[in-house]
Amino acid sequence: MLDLPLPTSSATDKPRNGRITEADAIDIWIARWLRIRRKDLIQRYACDPRRIYEIWEGTRFSGSRAKAWAIMQERHPGLVDRVDPGNHKRLSRSIHANAQPGLFDRRG
Repeated sequence: MLDLPLPTSSATDKPRNGRITEADAIDIWIARWLRIRRKDLIQRYACDPRRIYEIWEGTRFSGSRAKAWAIMQERHPGLVDRVDPGNHKRLSRSIHANAQPGLFDRRG
């Protein structure tokens, strides 16, 4: 894991009330690509983890990913080929009925 500081936004670091702005969303994208821990982001922005995932899934501040990618290419050109700039994809933890068909079926 890279030991890089959290990206800095244009706003000063002050106590937050859980509200995330578009500038914060851009910083959150860059932090994801720099592999900053989710726990550190939640602590920094004093928000519910779901707000972070809403940004990463593209449901909030949908234009922030493109802006963040341009900044990432400018600031960290050596890391651009090592990251996935796409949206977060949820992995289902449920067991699919047809995942192992017939594995435990009783057959007479």
